[in-house]
Amino acid sequence: MKVVIIVPTYNESGNIIPLITALQAQFKRLRHDMHILVVDDNSPDGTAGLVRQAMQEYSNVHLQTGTKAGLGAAYIRGMQYALGELGAAAVFEMDADFSHDPADVPRLLAALETSADFVIGSRHVEGGSIPAEWSVLRKLNSAGGNWVARYVAGLYGIKDCTAGFRAIRASILRQIDFSALRVKGYAFQVALLHQAVTLGAVVQEVPVHFIDRKLGTSKLGLSDIIEFVLNAWWIRMRALRTFLRFALVGISGTVVNLGAFSLLLHAGMNKFTASPLAIEISIVWNFLLNNYWTFKDRTTRDRAALKGVKFNLVSLVSLGVSFTTFIALSLLFPKIPPLLSQLAGIVPAVFVNYFLNSYWTFRHHAIEETDAGPAATAAKTPSQSAQP
Repeated sequence: MKVVIIVPTYNESGNIIPLITALQAQFKRLRHDMHILVVDDNSPDGTAGLVRQAMQEYSNVHLQTGTKAGLGAAYIRGMQYALGELGAAAVFEMDADFSHDPADVPRLLAALETSADFVIGSRHVEGGSIPAEWSVLRKLNSAGGNWVARYVAGLYGIKDCTAGFRAIRASILRQIDFSALRVKGYAFQVALLHQAVTLGAVVQEVPVHFIDRKLGTSKLGLSDIIEFVLNAWWIRMRALRTFLRFALVGISGTVVNLGAFSLLLHAGMNKFTASPLAIEISIVWNFLLNNYWTFKDRTTRDRAALKGVKFNLVSLVSLGVSFTTFIALSLLFPKIPPLLSQLAGIVPAVFVNYFLNSYWTFRHHAIEETDAGPAATAAKTPSQSAQP
């Protein structure tokens, strides 16, 4: 398996050669085809020149240079190059300042080899740690960033959402819509993780000890913190907007459902026959609105006809939930008007419908998954290191 470790740099001349040397020592323990890709933002301290010297000694060291534009921009450019030009099967994110221990690379890679798609070198799970000498403000910044990521952006089950030490399968990265991340700074870490989780990636956190840099300075600034918080809210509002559209479609479908049910009852049809027929009529109505409105911005691999089949299969599950609820209420409370029992059956079906359709029928696929990798386009932006 070809593995590419992406190291974004800006003024890391004191760290980059020792880091490359330390990583090469770890590579000797691994059976994979290991590579290092340094993405340098035209550092004025000569970082790129040192990497070019290292390239003379190590054929597995690569360099990209570009204008300073933020950590996220650098990673996007590096990931697209790693997936396209280098043909990586897995990609690492790693800081250049030794805050991430090169000795932990085999541990993260081992987790990726087993069952995970997205491995996080976590400071906040059992066995992980942050420096004891961190100030109260630095600790609050780290805790606050993770709180925002979990409870605003919605990454509830992940302890270290802002970690910058990660190993990710190429099959996940090929599905990421990098243009939709809308971030260039440190907010990239949460935006990428959120999209990977949305795509169904299996996330595993491996405990690591985070170490403060000894040389150079951190590039995390106030503008990065502001972008981070705004991006978390943008993620939440975007998800909420999709659900609200789905809910509006569901409300209109409920009107169609109840209208059809009433007409069928008025025509003399038995209520146990009229109920599933009315539901099926609303299914067709809901699919058309969801396909051409709710999820119209998603890039899917399936034609409308196949999505229609999937939507109906999901709707059969919802039908079972709704109809079971209708029968149970009708049998337990026979005096309840049939229309109320029908309405009550719709409520749990709505939530089943949304999650199955969002993550299956209309699942977003930004880039087609292939064994050979995508025909990646070169990114036009780059960046640095450090994390909240």
